[in-house]
Amino acid sequence: MKVAVRTLCEFAARHGDLDFRYTPAPTSEEGIAGHQAIQSKRGYGYKSEYSLTGKCLELELSGRADGYNPHKNRLEEIKTHRGDVSRIRPHQRALHRAQLRAYGALLCRQENRKSVELALVYYDTGRDKETVLTETAKADELWQELETLCGRYQAWAEQEEHHREQRDALLATLTFPFPDFRPRQRQLAETVYKNSVKAGTLLLEAPTGLGKTLGTLFPALMAMPAAKQDRLFYLTCRNTARQLALDAVDKLRHAQDELQPWPLRTLELVSKDDACEHPDKACHGESCPLAKGFFDRLPDARAEAVQSKEPLNQQNLAKIAAGHDICPYFLAQEMARWSDLVIADVNRMFDQSALLHGLIRQNNWQASVLVDEAHNLVDRARGMYSVQLEQQRLLKLKKIAPKPVKAALDRTARAWQALIRDHGEQPQPVFLATLPPQLLGALQAMVSVITDYLADNPPDLALQEVMFESVAFMKLADSFGDHSLCEFQRTGRGRASLTIQNLVPADFLTERFKAAHSVLLFSATLSPGVYYRDLLGLPEDARFTSLPSPFSAEQLQVQFTPGISTRQVHRESSLQPIAELIARQYRERPGHYLAFFSSFKYAKEVSDTLAQHAPDIPQRAQQPGMSPEQRRQFLAEFQKPEGSVAFAVLGGVFSEGIDLPGDQLIGAFVATLGLPPFDAWHEILKDRLQQRFGEGYNYTYLIPGLQKVAQAAGRVIRTPDDRGVIWLIDDRFLQPGVNRLLPRWWFSGPG
Repeated sequence: MKVAVRTLCEFAARHGDLDFRYTPAPTSEEGIAGHQAIQSKRGYGYKSEYSLTGKCLELELSGRADGYNPHKNRLEEIKTHRGDVSRIRPHQRALHRAQLRAYGALLCRQENRKSVELALVYYDTGRDKETVLTETAKADELWQELETLCGRYQAWAEQEEHHREQRDALLATLTFPFPDFRPRQRQLAETVYKNSVKAGTLLLEAPTGLGKTLGTLFPALMAMPAAKQDRLFYLTCRNTARQLALDAVDKLRHAQDELQPWPLRTLELVSKDDACEHPDKACHGESCPLAKGFFDRLPDARAEAVQSKEPLNQQNLAKIAAGHDICPYFLAQEMARWSDLVIADVNRMFDQSALLHGLIRQNNWQASVLVDEAHNLVDRARGMYSVQLEQQRLLKLKKIAPKPVKAALDRTARAWQALIRDHGEQPQPVFLATLPPQLLGALQAMVSVITDYLADNPPDLALQEVMFESVAFMKLADSFGDHSLCEFQRTGRGRASLTIQNLVPADFLTERFKAAHSVLLFSATLSPGVYYRDLLGLPEDARFTSLPSPFSAEQLQVQFTPGISTRQVHRESSLQPIAELIARQYRERPGHYLAFFSSFKYAKEVSDTLAQHAPDIPQRAQQPGMSPEQRRQFLAEFQKPEGSVAFAVLGGVFSEGIDLPGDQLIGAFVATLGLPPFDAWHEILKDRLQQRFGEGYNYTYLIPGLQKVAQAAGRVIRTPDDRGVIWLIDDRFLQPGVNRLLPRWWFSGPG
């Protein structure tokens, strides 16, 4: 069994506290230059990047020591840092020393030495200063320590190998948890299975009612042994979808032979805010009791977690963490390395510092990636690669900043003022063709000064916040191109902002998709597939498949209104006809309806008109900024026998991701095409998408708008027994270019 020394030590030699206090660190470029600077000073006989190999127990170890001088019998491990060396955390030092001593053990065997001088070299890249910690160690002692580490790792590795065999044996013969598939669900499962085995990338439009969660998880899991896949990541855009995936795994678990073990490790990753037990404390051992001694207690907690018969959802993992007095959030981060199926938000794979993408790269995993509700990924990814810089934060910091950093802050403040002079003082956004070089230069210098200050002084949260915000901005500034837009806005004195807004996430996501072995993006609304392929950066050979709906047009009455326009100029004249239409439909078939509009204002105007025209018809409305409890109450009303018309905003929380089968919802009115506003930002987006893909208007306005319409209307028919009506209220719904983008099953016979 082959293992790198670094991997061995990270698993078996970590001790002490969890500590996420900020300490200034060199960039990767500075780190490489620092290593080279030390190595170039060492002179005759010194060998850089010295290769070491050896067998300990049943492990074949390998690694590269930073330097070895055979004439002095001295082995070096170089670690770059910035600032006072005493601020390097004890758990980091312990790991550095363990790695050096492991290299020393291999060197003594390889070079037949009875002892060796070990030098741990800490190099401050900012000051060109070395701090060297030396010790002389005997070969026997070092080998004994190495055997202890290898014993821990080997026992774990053998357990993992046995687990993999058991897991693959189970998955290859996985039993579906129901006697029969739903209509079209078998076709869904076969499509997913083939995509995994062929290591493909597939956009799959799977209409409502197919049982998508189970219909994708079951075949993707079953394909893992045949596809030789190490991990399966089920990624969602909503927290509720995570629970649906966990429920599906639970159904699968209970459908298998009770006499056989269930060796599938399932992990739910939640946000730090949701997992944290002590939100009032900082993430280090001097503040949080669950960070104190974290690495000392981690092995036992990890061992219990991998033996758990239950899925490692948030509650179960928190229980295990509590039993060992360690942090549940960071236990989950560790368990992501050892779990077969990880259910998480899409940001864990696609954002700039995504955990799962990092683990794929680090471990060379063959990973299957499933993205649920993938129609949301374009907007989510745009957010991941956008960043805002605020003048106000800098001005507040200037008032309290320590003297050594004031000059750098003043320079940055002057750069802000120059930007305001150049682009006027009106509150409307200004879109810049390039990033302002004066401000970028000032930010870079400011970050360098703050980093140097923090290297030698106590932590300063206000300084750190400004520095982190600036670093995040500069990171995206380095890759600024036609995929992004720079927006300057000033809303008042001292309230300017500069935003890098991503327009085309494809440029950032392409590498993420390439890292996966197979990719499945699925949703009830993924047409046209080429739109998602272009904007998400999927490979040219990515396929698009649309499965027939299990429902038929006989279940759904789709009504058009050729005489009503909801365009802005016709808004006022549309109020009375829409109110009359809603009243007529409700009286014809009383029950629960949803009425969707482009804004809260428009919805209220129609609601008020309906109240005047038909005061007997019960109605209620979505309100801006509803709390989770208010949302639950709003949805609970649909379960009451008395019907009503519920007014809501298209694209809001009630237009997708809610399940209202049977009489809970018998109809929907959609009084908008869902088009984004025709403002300066969207017009620039349209021009960029026209230049890149030749589809400016469709990609900016029409397709995103009609996606929302299809999602909202999709709330009406949820089961084969449902019957309902959709009113598409705008004459443009009858235009061929619009009509062709609506779901085909609305207008056809049984699929």
